[in-house]
Amino acid sequence: MGYKQSIVRGAIFILAAELMLTINGAIIKLASDGLPNEMIVFFRNLFGLLSLMPIFAREGTAIIQTQKLHLHLVRGICGVTAMYSLFFVLGNLKLANAMLLKATIPIFIPLVAFSWLKERIPVVARLAIAVGFCGVFLILKPGADFNWVMLVGLMSSAVASVSMVTIRKLSATEPAVRTVLYFAIIASLVSVVPLAWAWKTPTINEWLLLISVGICSTLVQLLTTRGYASAPASQVGIFSYSSVVFGALVGWLFWNELWDVNSFIGAIFITAAGFLALRSREKTVSVNE
Repeated sequence: MGYKQSIVRGAIFILAAELMLTINGAIIKLASDGLPNEMIVFFRNLFGLLSLMPIFAREGTAIIQTQKLHLHLVRGICGVTAMYSLFFVLGNLKLANAMLLKATIPIFIPLVAFSWLKERIPVVARLAIAVGFCGVFLILKPGADFNWVMLVGLMSSAVASVSMVTIRKLSATEPAVRTVLYFAIIASLVSVVPLAWAWKTPTINEWLLLISVGICSTLVQLLTTRGYASAPASQVGIFSYSSVVFGALVGWLFWNELWDVNSFIGAIFITAAGFLALRSREKTVSVNE
């Protein structure tokens, strides 16, 4: 069933999704103090898979019948790799900087789409890439203050962009629920392996944090889906950058984290690049319609 189109409603859902994403990032940051990254990733995937079981029970095995298993594998492996990297970054960087690095994903998508799908990169998208990487350079701060963890965050965004381009390729033949279900299955199977050497029995508080990560992750997916169903991405996508602001506020309130000038200017550059990338995508869609 389609949703009534409304830019205001779409913007509210996207803002709510980004706030929940920031809260989830803060919970992951807290959980990282006492639990290995491998456990946090596994339980996030496990709870995600469990939340989809009612759909699997209703649809039966027909929902997983596919001729695109290789693409589902690419999507799953890239997605879980990006997740490991992002969760590591959340545990080792300022929350706002982690959110900022995650916001670079739209900068990488045109490059991946060009190299894999041979999609032309419009002039506006090229400008977005240039502006975005200027912002990245500013927040990386090469030199004495360089933090290699930021490179992990950048890698996370690059790998996540491959996952998103794969979703675009899958969407031509695969229903969204099948793509989501395959990701949950593959990510859970992949992330269970490291538990053989990384298991640590959680305390009651840590169990609550792990459960919260699962709940928040599911809510982020639901709110984001509803947001983009309510209005075109080109009109409400810019609100996805609110997680950078939310990250700065939550980081300041709970960890007394403050941005330096480089990070602030870099955030402006990356947000501008994201806006340009969205506008570029809108024009590309309009030409192809």
